[in-house]
Amino acid sequence: MAGLLLYCRSGFENDVANEVQDKASRLDIFGYSQTHTNSGFVLFNCYQEEHAEVLANKLAFANLVFARQLFACKHLIEGMPVTDRVGPILSACEEFPLCGELRVEYADTTDGRELSKLCRKISVPLRQALRKKNKLTNKDNNKKPVLHVFFTKTDKAYIGYSFPHNNSSLPLGILRLKFPHDAPSRSTLKLDEAFQVFIPKQEHDERLQGGLHAVDLGACPGGWTYQLVKRGMFVQAVDNGSMDEALMETGQVTYCPEDGFKFQPKRKNIYWLVCDMIEQPQRVAKLMAGWVAEGRCKEAMFNLKLPMKKRYESVQGALVIIDEVMKVHQVKSYLLQAKHLYHNREEVTVHLRLG
Repeated sequence: MAGLLLYCRSGFENDVANEVQDKASRLDIFGYSQTHTNSGFVLFNCYQEEHAEVLANKLAFANLVFARQLFACKHLIEGMPVTDRVGPILSACEEFPLCGELRVEYADTTDGRELSKLCRKISVPLRQALRKKNKLTNKDNNKKPVLHVFFTKTDKAYIGYSFPHNNSSLPLGILRLKFPHDAPSRSTLKLDEAFQVFIPKQEHDERLQGGLHAVDLGACPGGWTYQLVKRGMFVQAVDNGSMDEALMETGQVTYCPEDGFKFQPKRKNIYWLVCDMIEQPQRVAKLMAGWVAEGRCKEAMFNLKLPMKKRYESVQGALVIIDEVMKVHQVKSYLLQAKHLYHNREEVTVHLRLG
């Protein structure tokens, strides 16, 4: 076998399958997806064996909306004996390149998490055995491929590798954050994760610095405003609901009881526009793109609420709308990113920036 294995949130397997099928075909690579409802992963089988590695190299992970992790899957091992799981895995890795890191993982599901103890237990002896076989560097090397062992049962695992320029550096592809005790809602984690995923850490001091001015459309009760205020920004919070009192007491928030689709800022120094309104994704996409294209803000971070079916198609439709708005305004250079983040549910977070 040879294919691409991708992790995802449970319930989004079909969306990953549709996305990888679409984007692989653009690279003239064809195959078929194996999905199991609520399994938390998808296997895309390539018709030509060598194409698995091509996809792992060239199917840009950063541009995948619904995948949390990916790797070129070379083997499926089944029926591993309880007394020796290391041996079969070693045999499967004989033709692998020298890797710089080992990850023994599982799906982010109820069944998958029951395998976490096994994965931790086997990691140390497997790592030692791989080093003795010269399949793993003596010390972790982030310039070498990553060797993946993905358990789906105690005796069943997919084996393969990914490339450091095109994978997630996070365990299970998940950025776990602690909920701040003083935040007004759990939605605050969505914006916190988005900033960490989309904004390079070395640019936080410039692009997320204190003193910047921001607008939060659909702000109440203030989960996203909280993240802006925490970073020292001044926020115009736009909503007809009521804002968290503690946020208002900071002196950094101006409350604007208005419709987010009609709001016009009085000042022209807005850097960030953020939005988590429950509206049709196409309508939100057009609004956000208009703000950026017209120069009313420098960067925008917003959520697109998705339908229960055809979620990938819905996201693609919204992104097309953004591209069309940019063309109408003759904006030639802009950055557009979209990701189904760990703290999202039935929504995708989009980042849009000029330049």
